[in-house]
Amino acid sequence: MSTHDLYTTPVDPSIQAVPMTGDTRFTWEYDDGRDKLLALYQKGKDRQWDSTTRIDWDLEVDPHNVLGVPDQSLAIYGTRHWDRMGEAERGELRRHASSWQFSQFMHGEQGAMLTAARIVEAVPDLDSKFYSATQTMDEARHVEIFSRFLQEKIGLVYPINTKLQDLLHETLGDSRWDMPYLGMQVLIEGLALAAFGVMRDMTTKPLPKQVLTYVMQDEARHVAFGRLALRDHYKELSAPELKEREEFVIEGCHLMRDRIRGREIWTNFGIPLAEVDELVEKSPYMRMFQALLFSRIVPCVKDIGLWSPRIQATFEEMGVLDASRSDLDALMRDDEELADRLDAERFAAEEAGRKAEVDAVIEAEAAR
Repeated sequence: MSTHDLYTTPVDPSIQAVPMTGDTRFTWEYDDGRDKLLALYQKGKDRQWDSTTRIDWDLEVDPHNVLGVPDQSLAIYGTRHWDRMGEAERGELRRHASSWQFSQFMHGEQGAMLTAARIVEAVPDLDSKFYSATQTMDEARHVEIFSRFLQEKIGLVYPINTKLQDLLHETLGDSRWDMPYLGMQVLIEGLALAAFGVMRDMTTKPLPKQVLTYVMQDEARHVAFGRLALRDHYKELSAPELKEREEFVIEGCHLMRDRIRGREIWTNFGIPLAEVDELVEKSPYMRMFQALLFSRIVPCVKDIGLWSPRIQATFEEMGVLDASRSDLDALMRDDEELADRLDAERFAAEEAGRKAEVDAVIEAEAAR
């Protein structure tokens, strides 16, 4: 079935073009580059994987309870809108909420794939081109995974959120080579990584846990790449140039904050748009979720050197300034180690299952 048949609202089937500016940069310097970036490139090569074999796609998913999380995670829980719903409509709401979240992941990953390819073209250093090439492959795999999950397990797809689309257009359309890093690696990928982490840690369902855990293992490297490249570059920029980057971060963070409200979900269930933002802002879960979503962005912005009083005031106003104290390296290590542990647990379980089958056959033969 075509994806267009699964969209909640009609989507223009034509190819969308984003005007591109800036140079494609060749380099004829093939000597070794920065050790940390080359080590990240080697890890990117070593960590390539096939989603058709690493993920157990035979696991069942209830489309009306995709993540198995408490209903308190829904912004309208406990309101008059929730009370008037029957169980069937509540199940459909859960389905739409999961579809919306995974759909935005899918669209964001396509944006990440195109941005990584753009970085290969635009960045001046060969070591950065090498790593971006591995990231382009990672992002293609992520688009494949989320698309398959939506089509085969949920059966419903949401169009791209307009706020996410705006930030993608700004990121891809800027002529300065560092802006795709800043827009994608720091803002979009940083927020996605945190969202993946919240859902990975909360879900009680094995297939979405596998999907999110393995995708996060890749994304941890991507954010590290952006930090390494931008930290060096921003030390060389003038105060006016840094201010321009800070303005971009502030605007991007506001777009990301508005994006996570999920207005499209609630209006599809007859809730007036005027009420949606208030419901989201009053939801204890959504306030917690927003704070956690910026747990990767805020320390990364600080780390790369964009930490003016205005940036700090913006994060204070959003209620996420405390995230600046997060240990980003520790979070990234956990993301990688959790994927390795999940592999080890699954492998051990499969080995135990095979051993039990063999033992049963031997026992049956001995009993004859």
